[in-house]
Amino acid sequence: MTPLAHRSLRFGANYTPSQTWMFSWMGLDLDEVRRDFAGLAELGLDHVRLLPLWPVLQPNRTWVRPEAVEDVRRVVAAAAEFGLDASVDALQGHLSSFDFVPAWLDSWHRRNMFTDPDAVAGQVLLVRTLAEALAGEPNFLGLTLGNELNQFSGDPHPSPMRADAGQVTGWLDALLGAAETGAPGKEHLHSAYDAVWYLDGHPFTPAHATRDGAMTSIHSWVFNGTAQRYGSRSFESDHHAEYLIELSRAFATDPDRPVWLQEVGAPLNCMSAEEAPGFLEATVRSAAATAGLWGVTWWCSHDVPRRFGDFPELEYTLGLIDSERRAKPIGSRFAEVIADLRTAPPAVAPRTAAVVVDVDEADVPVARGALGPGGAVFEEWMRLAREGAHPALVLSSAVGTPAQAARGITALHRVPEGAPRAVYQAVNTVVPEPVL
Repeated sequence: MTPLAHRSLRFGANYTPSQTWMFSWMGLDLDEVRRDFAGLAELGLDHVRLLPLWPVLQPNRTWVRPEAVEDVRRVVAAAAEFGLDASVDALQGHLSSFDFVPAWLDSWHRRNMFTDPDAVAGQVLLVRTLAEALAGEPNFLGLTLGNELNQFSGDPHPSPMRADAGQVTGWLDALLGAAETGAPGKEHLHSAYDAVWYLDGHPFTPAHATRDGAMTSIHSWVFNGTAQRYGSRSFESDHHAEYLIELSRAFATDPDRPVWLQEVGAPLNCMSAEEAPGFLEATVRSAAATAGLWGVTWWCSHDVPRRFGDFPELEYTLGLIDSERRAKPIGSRFAEVIADLRTAPPAVAPRTAAVVVDVDEADVPVARGALGPGGAVFEEWMRLAREGAHPALVLSSAVGTPAQAARGITALHRVPEGAPRAVYQAVNTVVPEPVL
């Protein structure tokens, strides 16, 4: 890995094809892809994250479709034509409230993707095959195992495939190992939605997020109670991504581990379209001032076309560019911020004050609810940040150790035992009650 001191920030978008959304993987039109990529390059982006659909790639557990894998490779190569690097997700998984799970994991053939040996072997096959096919592309960054696959592992998913933390570790080891075998030396990682940080009892832990894979990925969404509690353009909303980045650094055992703000967006279910560009700028600028940030990848590139039904309303409005390929005000603002930050990279302020996160012997937070919006740790960090202290966070297991000293932390702030915990809430996957 490149030392953090020598990294320049990367700016990109999660690619949502403008004409046929992710359904485009069912019948790829590379000319349409190129038109989309041209617009992203015009905004000054340098990379895309690609999200091919799992059932299209692997309709049978023991067979990965060569044509589908070749389509992914062709899109990666097309990105290079526009100066864009490409990261690729393998198991897709979950997108915009819809689950895309192959038939061999469902209904009559239902098996647990995290614990069933045959199911894990099938996923290993896909990950290794995809990695091998992409390894030779010079702009290929690496694989992410899938989009927020931790949501399948427990509540509030309507039909979870339950696992415990040890089983999650085994699953990650198997799949990340397959990625490294297929494409050695690339930046392979996994992603999780914020239950990993905020939901007590969740089997994916902060240690998984910050110690497995080449980078830590952060998915920051303020519809998780932050905007509802504090306001859409509150200090807390504008600095939520920065807080999650700093929280992740507390759990990382490698002080030089890079952090990728892989998914962040401006959801119009809790802010107005007029507020979105300002929210983007505040979020990107505050994140950019953190040490170890690899880059920011906005969700998403293009709006979902209105002709597609049943998406939650906010999904139709998250793009930097609309479905007619016109840059929106939020896209234009991103372009301005990117140009400014490349010209004058932000200074990284020292973080000598830190809020203590109490953890158990396995470094699992004693109260993940204290870390979320409304929780005592969250509010103490925001209080210090609002006062200009540029706070960090530190685990109770690291207090007084060389690891604390190495980070330059000299002042500790503890929240009282039994201080408020938040009840985890998220309002992204909100769909009508079915008529049965």
